[in-house]
Amino acid sequence: MPNIKSAEKRVRIGKIREARNKSNRTFLKTTLKRFDAAVVSGNKEEAASAYTTAVKTVDQAVSRNLLHKNNAARKKSKLTKRLTSMA
Repeated sequence: MPNIKSAEKRVRIGKIREARNKSNRTFLKTTLKRFDAAVVSGNKEEAASAYTTAVKTVDQAVSRNLLHKNNAARKKSKLTKRLTSMA
């Protein structure tokens, strides 16, 4: 337990940021799973809309420092390959 007032504040801020990051990571994983489900179902239009949402979410994760830009590029590349292989 911190004894200094500023240290107490840092603990509170850390908890808030941890919750926000967890929420953002969960949302990212959910959108990627939705895309995977659309690809498995074979519905091209549903997969295309899920693809745009997934790519947007990955880009947002980079801007929020949840993912490294190279990791995001790799994820987007894999998503694109899966979408184009449906044709």
